[in-house]
Amino acid sequence: MVTTMPSVHANGLTIEYETFGDASSPAVLLIMGLGGQMIAWDSGFCQAIADRGHHVIRFDNRDVGRSTWLDDVAIHDVSDIIAGLAAPAYTFADMASDVAGLLNVLGISSAHIVGASMGGMIAQTFAIHHPAKTRTLTSIMSTTGNPAVGQPTPEALEALLHPAPTTREEAIESGVRFSRVISSPGYPLDEARCREDVAAEYDRAFHPAGVLRQGVALVHQPDRTKALGLLDVPTLVIHGADDPLVNLSGGQATAAAVPGARLIVVPGMGHDLPYALQTQFIDMLATHFTRA
Repeated sequence: MVTTMPSVHANGLTIEYETFGDASSPAVLLIMGLGGQMIAWDSGFCQAIADRGHHVIRFDNRDVGRSTWLDDVAIHDVSDIIAGLAAPAYTFADMASDVAGLLNVLGISSAHIVGASMGGMIAQTFAIHHPAKTRTLTSIMSTTGNPAVGQPTPEALEALLHPAPTTREEAIESGVRFSRVISSPGYPLDEARCREDVAAEYDRAFHPAGVLRQGVALVHQPDRTKALGLLDVPTLVIHGADDPLVNLSGGQATAAAVPGARLIVVPGMGHDLPYALQTQFIDMLATHFTRA
């Protein structure tokens, strides 16, 4: 059974979200990456952050999950997207405005902004465009938009570009196969749990066209290096030493760009958030929030 979460109308869209913890506590907003629904942020992880005295918000980005799907905009062939020939239906600035709109409707003036992968790119964009709403910035396994850094290995790129599945069984097998390529070598993939997670996302909302449109926005993202250099926001950058999808150079460049940013490189971590490291991640975030 698929559970329906609360939703708001913001920035011209319907945005579905879920909260954990006391609404009067400092807010932490979690932004997921390409094609990832809000449930990709593990509920136990969210609750554990809330238990540290925070009001945690996870939500579906536009075009995935149960937020608005932009299906009136045509999708493109993957090869055209990679070649930069597909015009974006929206930008990361638009997606950052969705975040601002969500916070406004919820009556939250500012939040600790945490983004993973493409979500980190959106989080960086949010901090650039909405600094007054950004208590802190945390960019996890992400990059600056500079094409000279943060590039995938050939194997990871090939896995990312694998044809979209058309059935539930294909979606589960595709998700597990992709996770095998990008997961953390130091923390073996729990394939049974991975299958459960992929099945849950498929059953909740399967929308490959939206993933493609998000991919176009990613390909057309600007280089944020100069704008990041103007930030006056406490910033934490977390990156896996063995990330095959967004090379470590992307995290290093992010930390180098933001004045005073702190970089934590996690040995054995790939392009995922291993359950074995969740307590460590929570400690990192709690310390970062407290320092701010």
